[in-house]
Amino acid sequence: MAHSEPIPVLDLSPEIAACRAELVRAFEAVLDGRQFILGPEVRAFEQEVASHLGAAHAIGVNSGTDALVISLRALDIGPGDEVVTTPFTFFATAEAIAIVGASPVFVDIDPLTYAMDPSLVESGMTERTKAILPVHLFGHAAAMEDLMRIARERNVCVVEDAAQAFGGRFNDESVGTIGTLGAYSFFPSKNLGAFGDGGLITTNSDTLAERVRSLRAHGGRRKYQNEELGYNSRLDELQAALLRVKLRHIDNANSGRRRVAAAYGTLLADLDGVVLPSTKQTVTHVYHQYTVRITGGRRDEVAASLAKKAIATMVYYPVPVHLLPVFASQYATGDYPVAEQAAGEVLSLPIWPTMHDSVIERVATSLRNAVG
Repeated sequence: MAHSEPIPVLDLSPEIAACRAELVRAFEAVLDGRQFILGPEVRAFEQEVASHLGAAHAIGVNSGTDALVISLRALDIGPGDEVVTTPFTFFATAEAIAIVGASPVFVDIDPLTYAMDPSLVESGMTERTKAILPVHLFGHAAAMEDLMRIARERNVCVVEDAAQAFGGRFNDESVGTIGTLGAYSFFPSKNLGAFGDGGLITTNSDTLAERVRSLRAHGGRRKYQNEELGYNSRLDELQAALLRVKLRHIDNANSGRRRVAAAYGTLLADLDGVVLPSTKQTVTHVYHQYTVRITGGRRDEVAASLAKKAIATMVYYPVPVHLLPVFASQYATGDYPVAEQAAGEVLSLPIWPTMHDSVIERVATSLRNAVG
């Protein structure tokens, strides 16, 4: 990449080019098979991804948001119930809780991992709490050991939002397979990304798996025998075929992301005013984003400086969930100060698996210069 050539936050071109022939063959196989809904590719993908993750069941759905909604429905969570979650995440996490009629109850985050602070979870629990919903944000696992202990002691379920962490691990277990249910997203920018929307639900419960399969198909285990109100939320056959190809490469892709993160870590070490991502020993980080913190109120200024050098950055997320317009009437600034501070400081740098060393160095050098 030439020195003046723009650097995007994510470049999917190398990943697509590397497996283009495989993708084309998979696409043609679906065309020739002429079965486009819940066909052999979906069944094969579900088996392969369950084996890859170490889950008893993997059920493809239409999106990561649907994965959360259907997981909560499968647990009979609804009006009058509460779900403890994080205010620092994509809106869909809390949206899914509200869509099923339950109330999201926020607890503040760990400033190093950006996941919910387990020491605060019990303070957010009441007799109405039915589940804990941690988010493995940016590819770093939440504190699952502590959260599972709390869930067992309080007899509640755990639904993992693993949308950003496919392939991430906690204590050598795949995130999304530790709790009662796990929800994944295959949005194109995800580590395992489709070519459109897609999602997945994992569980080790035969009973919950059967309920999830029913809910994704209009609430019926058999065609024209609808037992409850469900959803039209099936992973597309074509997306499943393409995801089967990409699944074969995901471990290498995640290793590539860790390589880029390690290079950034070396090049940006001891840079005043910049806090680098932190990784707990028990966690295998998959760096869906490489997110730093720019302290001293300079985040937007630094982002603008990088933009002038044709280096794209992103802010995930500029407004914590509790202060979004849909929830803001219930909360005030200062309710979750750690999340609010993060929202004002985080900056995600470009990262993709095959990022060239020269591109990493250009980003790092430009950041050093911008910070001054």
